[in-house]
Amino acid sequence: MRGLLKKLVSRSLSVAGNWQQQQLRRLNIHEYQGAGLMSKYGINVPKGVAVSSVDEVRKAIQEVFPNDSELVVKSQILAGGRGLGKFKNGFEGGVHIVKADKVEETAGKMLGQILVTKQTGPQGKVVSKVYLCEKLSLVNEMYFAIMLDRQTAGPLIIACKKGGTSIEDLAEKFPDLIIKVPIDVFKGITDEDAAKVVDGLAPKVADRKDSIEQVKKLYKLFCECDCTLLEINPMAETSGNELVAADAKLNFDDNAAFRQKEIFSLRDPTQEDPREVAAAKADLNYIGLDGEIGCMVNGAGLAMATMDIIKLHGGTPANFLDVGGNASEGQVVEAFKILTSDDKVKAILVNIFGGIMKCDVIASGIVNAAKQVALKVPVVVRLEGTNVDQGKRILKESGMALITAEDLDDAAEKAVKALAS
Repeated sequence: MRGLLKKLVSRSLSVAGNWQQQQLRRLNIHEYQGAGLMSKYGINVPKGVAVSSVDEVRKAIQEVFPNDSELVVKSQILAGGRGLGKFKNGFEGGVHIVKADKVEETAGKMLGQILVTKQTGPQGKVVSKVYLCEKLSLVNEMYFAIMLDRQTAGPLIIACKKGGTSIEDLAEKFPDLIIKVPIDVFKGITDEDAAKVVDGLAPKVADRKDSIEQVKKLYKLFCECDCTLLEINPMAETSGNELVAADAKLNFDDNAAFRQKEIFSLRDPTQEDPREVAAAKADLNYIGLDGEIGCMVNGAGLAMATMDIIKLHGGTPANFLDVGGNASEGQVVEAFKILTSDDKVKAILVNIFGGIMKCDVIASGIVNAAKQVALKVPVVVRLEGTNVDQGKRILKESGMALITAEDLDDAAEKAVKALAS
């Protein structure tokens, strides 16, 4: 998500004064998948085809682009900044406009390779597909987005007559260029709303009536597909006087997975953090961070407080992991597997305040996890609340070399000391 939208919709975790963006479980699909979905709704998109091998590239050129002298070759990863990215094999740029006879060579340098961008981190993401698109003759580039806005309690359409570049820089330097049109979620988008958006885009050659219809179709897709974000940058005008979604990013609400089965079948788990994929399967709330002390806590508020106190004592949390109020023993085992799979974790802090979550269940999970996972790092455990005596007895009788703590402050201090030793 680009910077402007981060400021508008991102939620954050405060870790002792350091802000960490909270990753929400919102389905993110590839560009070629988004283009296919928009096309079904009658939205103008460039002609394109996704390929996963050089043989498929050759076939696509012959069958889909037989008369094109130039094509756009786009690497497909779930991260922004592809154009300025660099492959670990030394090839620079994840998006190229090339002559038709150079498409195979260019795609071959991308497929199966790892692309590093500003948004992927140094580890990068593997390119399993490239998207071959027709090269459009663009006469104007604009910015368009639909998002959910807390302030208006409904969808908000953002339009800017300049696009294709850093929208956050434009918003900072020229805030008057950013047009925001809130939509009444009960009435839906009106012709007047769509006209305001088109006025904000200020198209130069595209037909105004057709442009209004395109905006309404985009809103229809946003609502019917349970989107949380629909961002087009650039929204472009072609020499054929059409408004075209030249590059789009779509996110979907995971809570709608039960009624959007076709869309959610597009999920690409190979592009996600494997720890977060495993956590989602186990119905655990997990966010990977960059520290060395793994945390397992019940309750989001207590988890955040635990991370803050770790930082206060000079340590750094390796994750946010909330097992919830009614986790099973199996979920606790999965949580431990996820924590120990992180090579950066040098100590683990378990902080459970038993209410609905019972301390004996947590204790049994810890013991069973230790049997399945070779624990090579110290584990600090603080239990309090429902069935705490049973929980402590289970841990004591297990024979495990655990470090027990009386309260949260004591637990954080011991975790940091265990890390140092």
